[in-house]
Amino acid sequence: MSGIQAVTDPASTPVTATTTGAVPPDTGARTEAAAGVITDARARIDDLDGRIIGLVQERMAVSAVIQRERIGSGGRRVNLSREMQILEHYRGQLGRPGTALAMTLLELCRGRI
Repeated sequence: MSGIQAVTDPASTPVTATTTGAVPPDTGARTEAAAGVITDARARIDDLDGRIIGLVQERMAVSAVIQRERIGSGGRRVNLSREMQILEHYRGQLGRPGTALAMTLLELCRGRI
């Protein structure tokens, strides 16, 4: 593995960086080693984003089942007390930005009310 050196990111997960060639300009890094860490970390973020999107799509499908059953049984499309629980949960776990994230998820899963 000549030309490759191990670099450790803040989470102590080994990543690699090439030790030859120019620093990729799109990373914002000033060294090749930092550019390698950034490139590898971005690949991990892209993977996480793909998984998050898949989970959101799964959540949307489950929410559609709940809405269909609720409406089919004579209930309302939206259960506001349940939505408040979800908003509190996200805010408790992620702080104020968690509320905005939860609102976006709720809107995706039930549409605007």
